[in-house]
Amino acid sequence: MSMRKRLSGHGRALALSGAGVLVAAGLVAIPVTAAQAATQCSVDYTTNDWAGGFTANVTIRNLGDAVSSWNLGFTFPNSSQRVQQGWSAKWSQTGQNVTATNESYNGSIGSGGSVSIGFNGAWSGSNPKPTSFTLNGVTCNGSTPTTPPTTPPPTTPPPTTPPPTTPPGEKVDNPYLNAKGYVNPEWKAKAESVAGGNRVSNNPTAVWIDRIAAINGTPDSSSNGAMGVRAHLDEALKQGAKYIQFVVYNLPGRDCAALASNGELGPNDLPRYKAEYIDPIAAIQGDAKYASLRIINIIEIDSLPNLVTNTSGQPGGTAMCDTVKANGAYVNGVGYALAKLGALGNVYNYIDAAHHGWIGWDSNFGPTADQLKAAAVASGSTVNNVHGFIVNTANYSALREPYVKITDNVNGTSVRQSKWIDWNFYTDELSFAQAFRTKLVSVGFNSNIGMLIDTSRNGWGGTARPTGPGALTSVDTYVNGGRVDRRIHAGNWCNQSGAGLGERPKAAPESGIDAYVWVKPPGESDGSSKEIPNNEGKGFDRMCDPTYTGNARNGNSMSGALPDAPISGAWFSAQFAQLMQNAYPAL
Repeated sequence: MSMRKRLSGHGRALALSGAGVLVAAGLVAIPVTAAQAATQCSVDYTTNDWAGGFTANVTIRNLGDAVSSWNLGFTFPNSSQRVQQGWSAKWSQTGQNVTATNESYNGSIGSGGSVSIGFNGAWSGSNPKPTSFTLNGVTCNGSTPTTPPTTPPPTTPPPTTPPPTTPPGEKVDNPYLNAKGYVNPEWKAKAESVAGGNRVSNNPTAVWIDRIAAINGTPDSSSNGAMGVRAHLDEALKQGAKYIQFVVYNLPGRDCAALASNGELGPNDLPRYKAEYIDPIAAIQGDAKYASLRIINIIEIDSLPNLVTNTSGQPGGTAMCDTVKANGAYVNGVGYALAKLGALGNVYNYIDAAHHGWIGWDSNFGPTADQLKAAAVASGSTVNNVHGFIVNTANYSALREPYVKITDNVNGTSVRQSKWIDWNFYTDELSFAQAFRTKLVSVGFNSNIGMLIDTSRNGWGGTARPTGPGALTSVDTYVNGGRVDRRIHAGNWCNQSGAGLGERPKAAPESGIDAYVWVKPPGESDGSSKEIPNNEGKGFDRMCDPTYTGNARNGNSMSGALPDAPISGAWFSAQFAQLMQNAYPAL
């Protein structure tokens, strides 16, 4: 038995810097004279190296007058060093000489300001850092003024901007505990555009990075925000937040069992996923500027469990799921993301682990744990790169079912035989998350892993919420009358009618649970209720159509979706109003 699917997100960044372990760094601030005009600068150059390749991150600091455009130059010491793919600048190389010219959006650098750029490169033999940089033709690092100073130099060197320190390698056990969460100002503004939204708009929600463009931001998008990864991190620092949450969501052949959230990358695009998606994210998150932040990454929603439940031979199995299982795109993509991001001392990775209505059956439960372990040790990763797991991401399964226990019997018949439970071993997310955590430890994950539960839309309050058990006429009347999850079928996932906000974000609420979180920003659509042409890679899935009569994965039931929904990730004000109306606990 299997069921499931999901949504989209948003993001944006102006530039990239910092990456992985800082194995090389150079930072020198050299005062200049009038002969060098008013350009004064320092350059911070760091790399994250591996055999034959590296990611370089370059931060240019303007110590002189403001500039409206810039051109950075440097020379590789080794003739084998090459720029292969860069970002946040126009990169070119002639021989060992490299030039980076500003993009249209980052040409202006005010006095005291900085801009960060980066590139992926190749090398052989050795990868020494450049020793001299020029900005608009004026030397920044590794030289002295061309005109002697008019006053004697001080006996000690003038203070310079200190090099960034490597992010601390010691992670806390629970990054949510005693920590203020980041409030996304883009989501906050949307929430407050709906009457009563200010009651919940200061809750932390996750930032979804659901395509390459979202890393730098998509101001003209209907489903992503103008802010990007760096912009959100900078805003988190301004807020004094201690943690910030990102959803890393762009695997090759993404969400292979559904349509509304299929991604931009084809099933064979693993090299692009690594170089154009994960590497730039790691470069930004690895910037030492953000070392004080606990950066929490939710890794690839709707991915690994699909390899267990939605391949050939399973109800609703798809050719795309067969393909990404055979070519290793999901396993190797997740492994690479874990290794790259997990190397950062202040980054915490939580892998998506589906929900009880997807893998709560024994036939799925153990195999999914094994599949998660296989990905955690792929592409150079280890289980130490996994801080925990998240369940119910962007889903609607109730946190607790107070009136229906899996051990209940009605007239001698187990509730597991009811149509709703359908032989599942779990009725709610809390019991499932705690049990699955135990299973994950048993297959080799660290014993201190923590679980997250997305409670953004699983409150199921309002007038339809039961106040006691159902009638004892049969197991079906008992379960249907007493269950707080009011969906038509537990396999329904898109813009569910009657849903409400769940528990507000909270750290360490139960044993083994690191936090209740709002990873799915309430009010963002799961998918359009009819086909809407767009250039954002958002398809149309009939499970979002309120007239759809279902498929094998939802027991051929009605979809239960709200009408008039926009594409996945876009703002759906009617849904947000409903979520507030049906919130449990009530607002």
